[in-house]
Amino acid sequence: MSKTAIFFATGYEEIEALTVVDILRRAGEEITMVSITNGRSVTSSHGVEVTMDKVLSEVNFDETDVIVLPGGMPGTKNLEACEALMEQLDAFVKAGKTVAAVCAAPSILGHRGHLKGKKACSFPDMESQLEGADVKQEPAVIDGNIITGRGMGAAIPFGLAILEKLQGKEAADAMAAKIVYRG
Repeated sequence: MSKTAIFFATGYEEIEALTVVDILRRAGEEITMVSITNGRSVTSSHGVEVTMDKVLSEVNFDETDVIVLPGGMPGTKNLEACEALMEQLDAFVKAGKTVAAVCAAPSILGHRGHLKGKKACSFPDMESQLEGADVKQEPAVIDGNIITGRGMGAAIPFGLAILEKLQGKEAADAMAAKIVYRG
């Protein structure tokens, strides 16, 4: 079983974040919700407050296999402004570990040069910030160790893409059937 950490900043998009948590936990994956704020509760872009499992300083990145960045505004900007998280993101990409970002958050990967020569997608208004990427208009894209998703409406395909990366296509297809998703 892989260990996945999903990072929450004030202003995150709740559907994008919690759908991933739900899908991966249903599949038996260990997923930790992590606050990059100083507190355990983080408020979404629509005023939904969720209690996290950990704060950033409690995460052991050596024991983490996957980093997930949900979108939302100003959540995406807040994630990108968190230098400690960005250092870990860069280290994960360099080490070939899995990094997933959805909606506006793939722009972070573009800004940091991690999408050069990769297929990727994002919220349409953010596509110009996927620097060096072969931009696709698909709900979710897996290219090597990078997984990207388009937005809230693609939260399920994005979560299933992460599951596919971790457990294989058969597991993702079985989960899609179990949750009555017809992509």
